[in-house]
Amino acid sequence: MKSPINTLIISILLSGFSIISLFGQCNDSNFSFQPGEKVSYHAYYNWHFIWVNAGNVTFSVDQTRYNQKPAYQMTAYGNTYKSYDLFFKVRDSFKVVVDTLHLEPFEFNRITNEGSYTAHHHYKFDQQTRSIQTAIKKEEAPYSYNTIPWEDCSFDLLTMIYKARNIDFDEYASGDKIPINMIVDGKAYDLFIRFMGRETIKNRDGRKFKCLKFSPLLVEGTIFKSGEGMTVWVTDDKARIPIVVEAKILIGSVKAVFVNAEGLRNPIEAEILDE
Repeated sequence: MKSPINTLIISILLSGFSIISLFGQCNDSNFSFQPGEKVSYHAYYNWHFIWVNAGNVTFSVDQTRYNQKPAYQMTAYGNTYKSYDLFFKVRDSFKVVVDTLHLEPFEFNRITNEGSYTAHHHYKFDQQTRSIQTAIKKEEAPYSYNTIPWEDCSFDLLTMIYKARNIDFDEYASGDKIPINMIVDGKAYDLFIRFMGRETIKNRDGRKFKCLKFSPLLVEGTIFKSGEGMTVWVTDDKARIPIVVEAKILIGSVKAVFVNAEGLRNPIEAEILDE
């Protein structure tokens, strides 16, 4: 049986952070990140009222080329610790290559290794036909191929994270509910998030940050209950770094907590330093 740790390691982060992108997700500007950036997190699972530090997640951006065009390669990698591998081993990776001007994806790959469960999701985005070619393989089943329309302002999970970090949040008030469209498991979903205003939050090492707070609408599945059962806090500055993601799942709850960032384009000015 699949464990909730599969969402804990990367899917929780991606699902939560990508939802932030509702605010002007079609914006073309990039003021928040640059190649060479690397951001890391600890992933926790709540087991019988005890928070267990189960693994690491790392997000990074590199300069590359795609079909002779300048591009960014964005990568997210999650793994359980060796001590947790005895219970449930996870090695998950997400990679997407996007153009540097509009941050539109060219090609997306997700490789899932969670216990005995394996899967591969591959999307190719055709900007001329505005279509997405999908190839999905789960466990021992053969690849399933499909072509779906590529709607305007619709992105894969990983691209949405970085699009989200370039949004003017001052245009929205607490309580605003705004729609987004995401490609998940080879399908396009109409979702929304609720902006919940600003809040100061302390992470597990005692560091405090001024944050923007959100609650996304989740798609019901094997891990999540449907509804607004996730909360996301992201730094209220130009760095726009997600600090904490909390989510209720079918069994217990999970949390991802910011650890470190390097190679940032902008400093994290939202951190509150003790005088």
